[in-house]
Amino acid sequence: MDLRTRIGDALKSAMKSKQAERLTTLRLINAAIKDRDIALRGEGGGEDARVGDTEVLGILGKMVKQRQESARAYEEGGRLELAEQELREITVIEDFLPRQLSEAEVDAALEAAIVETGAESIRDMGRVMAVLKGKYTGQMDFGVVGGRLKARLG
Repeated sequence: MDLRTRIGDALKSAMKSKQAERLTTLRLINAAIKDRDIALRGEGGGEDARVGDTEVLGILGKMVKQRQESARAYEEGGRLELAEQELREITVIEDFLPRQLSEAEVDAALEAAIVETGAESIRDMGRVMAVLKGKYTGQMDFGVVGGRLKARLG
């Protein structure tokens, strides 16, 4: 079952069981996906253009990261109730993301991608990141991985 279907089913279930907070977050997810669909059509993708599961995972990952940053800002500002709301939204979004890789698994994936691309210097970083994004979207934080890769190749 694709992610859109899973999200749609979860939305219907949340409506039926009157889970207002979960429903709100699921609607935000749907809106973000539809926004990307519309942008894709505008880029010449055609009338039927829809983002695939890989892009949906990217959208969800971005939503999690935004909420983590917001929660941190709210905590620093003493707005704990808003920080808690952001964290609850993260929990709903993460229901649709694959399991995050452990540190050891990230290191192994990084090494495998370096070997696969034959990367030897910082100039090869883009190719390695492309391989990782193709295989592990939604399973690792590419901002952190980018720093590790830079240290490894630099």
